[in-house]
Amino acid sequence: MGRKYRKEDQANDIKGREALLLIRFAGMGNLLKVLTREIENYPHFFLDFEKLEQGPNFFLDFENAQPTECEKEVWNQVNAVLQDSESILSGLQAYKGAGQEIRDAIQNPNDMLMQERAWNSVCPLVIRLKKFYGFSLRLEKALQSLLESLTCPSQTPTQHLEKEQALAKQFAEILHFTLRFDELKMRIPAIQNDFSYYRRTISRNKINNMNLDIENEVNNEMANRMSLFYAEATPMLKTLSTATTNFVSENKTLPLENTTDCLSTMASVCKVMLETPEYTSRFNSEDTLLFCMRVMVGVIILYDHVHPAGAFTKSSKIDMKGCIKVLKDQPAENVEGLLNALKFTTKHLNDDSTSKAIRAMLQ
Repeated sequence: MGRKYRKEDQANDIKGREALLLIRFAGMGNLLKVLTREIENYPHFFLDFEKLEQGPNFFLDFENAQPTECEKEVWNQVNAVLQDSESILSGLQAYKGAGQEIRDAIQNPNDMLMQERAWNSVCPLVIRLKKFYGFSLRLEKALQSLLESLTCPSQTPTQHLEKEQALAKQFAEILHFTLRFDELKMRIPAIQNDFSYYRRTISRNKINNMNLDIENEVNNEMANRMSLFYAEATPMLKTLSTATTNFVSENKTLPLENTTDCLSTMASVCKVMLETPEYTSRFNSEDTLLFCMRVMVGVIILYDHVHPAGAFTKSSKIDMKGCIKVLKDQPAENVEGLLNALKFTTKHLNDDSTSKAIRAMLQ
């Protein structure tokens, strides 16, 4: 038999039982209520925990989810993009820049040997930067394909996430890649310096008799687009935010809530998974914890860009205080970049509607 979930039980049991609340409510269409602050409105639930524990668990399996037949077409398209993500990150991580060669060339403008050395050092780097930029365009299309699948009106966003776990996992992998890429890019000022030198050299046409075949690869129009991309502090996140905003504006017949509820549900599920030992104990790898944190932050940022009122208002379906607390409970070195992402890449943090308490948490 069930037992009454009384007020005096709440303080001791809520953390351990919160995960169990997910189980039956997923099938009843009330998962979104349970995951958000509306849980506070139900202190007197009668729950049969024995039966609950036997039921199917709503758990975003970021480690093992495999595509069903219905998911395979989109999954294969997105997988063709994601399989290149690690090589993109490796290429960025290995980026050393041509700072010394450029300085030598600038300081010795009449030394053609140094001019050639700088140019020959920069050209392969620019080709690599073009590859990164090209990948962002592929990632944008992949994200939009996933959004089409996870928000179509045939099911609620919650049902989509529960039944299409492999696509949810890919969505998460895109966000995970994005935050990793941008964290690395912010530590490599050489990217901006190298590209600026390339553009100056091309536009002034100062170097005669040199190999300018690269102009076929990165002409002035491409250079302008790449320049806008790399001028962003977080270029991949900016790409995804724009892609999500465009998805909403281009699909005018699709209710905005289909997209925002998908994002807020993912954020809430990640939060519960992170703060509930019953869930974190399922992770096979410690890396999954950081993965989950990056995904939570990523969907919050997308939600904040797409929802007219943003993620920080009282009416938001994301428990921002809870999400920030989850991050702050982790070692500082693991979450500094993520807290900075919430501070500097969200759209509505500094709105008047954002509470002082939330602002203070992100100071």
